[in-house]
Amino acid sequence: MYSPPDESSSNMIGLEDIKKNLFKTAMRGDWTQVINIYKQHPEIHSAKITKTGDTALHIAAMDGQAGVVQELVKVIGNEGISGGHALEALATENERGNTPLHLAAALGSVPMCQCIANVDLKLIGCRNHDSETPFFLAVLHGRKDAFLCLHSICGSKQGYSFCRRNDGETILHCAIAGEYFDLAYQIIHLYEKLVNYVNEQGFSPLHILASKPSAFRSGSHSRRFNKIIYLCIFVDELVPHRFSDEHPLYQELEYLESAKYPENYQACVNFAWLVNKIFCLLALGAGKKDTGQQSDMEDPNRKKLHLFPANYNTFFEAVKFMSKAMLIVLGLGSREIVKIEERKKKHVWSNQVLDELLQRTSTYEYDDNGSHPQHLLSIKDDGSTRPYSFADGGDVFFSNYGILSPPEVDSSDDQANPDQDHKGNNAANGENTSSRGMGKKETPILIAAKNGVAEMVEKILQLFPVAIHDLNSDKKNIVLLAVENRQPHVYKLLLNMKIMKDSIFRKIDKDGNSALHLAAKLGEHRPWLIPGAALQMQWEIKWYEVL
Repeated sequence: MYSPPDESSSNMIGLEDIKKNLFKTAMRGDWTQVINIYKQHPEIHSAKITKTGDTALHIAAMDGQAGVVQELVKVIGNEGISGGHALEALATENERGNTPLHLAAALGSVPMCQCIANVDLKLIGCRNHDSETPFFLAVLHGRKDAFLCLHSICGSKQGYSFCRRNDGETILHCAIAGEYFDLAYQIIHLYEKLVNYVNEQGFSPLHILASKPSAFRSGSHSRRFNKIIYLCIFVDELVPHRFSDEHPLYQELEYLESAKYPENYQACVNFAWLVNKIFCLLALGAGKKDTGQQSDMEDPNRKKLHLFPANYNTFFEAVKFMSKAMLIVLGLGSREIVKIEERKKKHVWSNQVLDELLQRTSTYEYDDNGSHPQHLLSIKDDGSTRPYSFADGGDVFFSNYGILSPPEVDSSDDQANPDQDHKGNNAANGENTSSRGMGKKETPILIAAKNGVAEMVEKILQLFPVAIHDLNSDKKNIVLLAVENRQPHVYKLLLNMKIMKDSIFRKIDKDGNSALHLAAKLGEHRPWLIPGAALQMQWEIKWYEVL
């Protein structure tokens, strides 16, 4: 005897039909109809309509439909729907564990991030399968505006619990590794404690920066004509972001900079932007003359950095104007000159990041770096300078010694005590990574010497002269590493510095090799960009004669 289907099975069939219709509509890009379906069927808000587990909101976010995302979030957050429905729908994950806010942050869309994160602060702390929060992903993809937007919503206190992954990588590690130095500069000022955090390999942000020789001028090589253009380009230094002082003129300038034009229009657009900027600076300067003293009293901690006396500013601005005008006439819109400008920005901003990193570690004694630990007498000293991190109050913790087990990353625990530990971990498999061959890790100055970052070597030695005695696991000091890796800039820098040359330059490694021994060896690292074996050998002989 035939029995009619029950009500639950009919509802299931109806829901599947709605999901198929929603999928087809979203694929066609008919977002108006998608919004209507969301309004008519609240039960579809959390429905996954693709094989990868994406909802319609995921698809809209991936497609960059900021207006559609805002409308869908309004529909989901309708007051007529039961409480908790909005959070459940917006926290829906795809197969990679990403919520719509993860995708919006990775894309860098400020309107999407703002409308989703304002629904509930917990959404900023949702972690995907790689233990990455939307806050973390924004930095990982270099989305500075999205990062600042999420920071303005959650604040620094909550931000510390959202800013690291289960392998100990923090947002500052990722910003420096991706060479997003403008973003790294803002992170340092907003989250100063991250400067001394290390990942599970024992690397601090300063270690990461030391491994980026191309980020500094000493590590880049240019032709003579490009060097002239390089010197003629002026780059504005980075300043900490001020959330309350958004000037409309500066917003217009940012729009002009980010707008895209055909290449043959670029010179004209750049000239218009330059003239506009001059008028803006004059207008702002006139305003500061009237209220300069008052603004200083309101914000006495604000630092004023001037390379020249105040009465020289007009002349210096005129020189900058003429220099930029000359470059525009020569073709500032050309790709080659744009590349040179981007390179100089990277060099200037990386030096600023380096200064900020060193400034925030200058209160600690550099000789507490693990080469001769006093409170861990049971650890055998192999003569190498081990990675370290600093806890609140100045206590020094030595990474991967097998003494302190790294804690598991848990979003709820992190929010309760975001600064409980500064070392990385691997909470996914519960494996203790604290004894994984960390004795061979080097200090930042040794890595910088090996990679030829003369700027970092010079600044570290100025602040921490004792760093000249750092050794790696092979008992090689800064001179031996510079010679072995053929870094003439670092070697000449050390020759010209007032240091104990006898003890430093006559140092031998654990195999008894001196600097001359290492110079005579042809190792795997061959930085000389010279074609042909004969010319290569000639340079090797000259390098030996220099030593």
